Amino acid sequence: MPLISNPLFQEYEDVSSRRRVRKACPLGAGEIRDLLNSFYSVCSWVPIYYLWRPNLHDEGDNFLIELALAGNSRTIVTNNVKDLEAAELKFDDLRILKPQQILRGE
Repeated sequence: MPLISNPLFQEYEDVSSRRRVRKACPLGAGEIRDLLNSFYSVCSWVPIYYLWRPNLHDEGDNFLIELALAGNSRTIVTNNVKDLEAAELKFDDLRILKPQQILRGE
């Protein structure tokens, strides 16, 4: 089950409303909203009470590791693997994979 938190929700909302993303997407605004709402409905909302601060190059990405830890996840699925693996604070049991790796069953 996908995990989501308030910061990730806000990130999805922001990115999906960007002009460049909307222009590249074959879906209309209503279809994008329906897709996001469907996705949110199957997510497990996780409150984050403790900030780990793994000190990523992009400070704005720290919440992804915090969400994974708060939700007891062992995997983060993202195309931003390089930035997340560069954390100063490492968690040996946390894998960071690209979507295609998950689809291939890695």
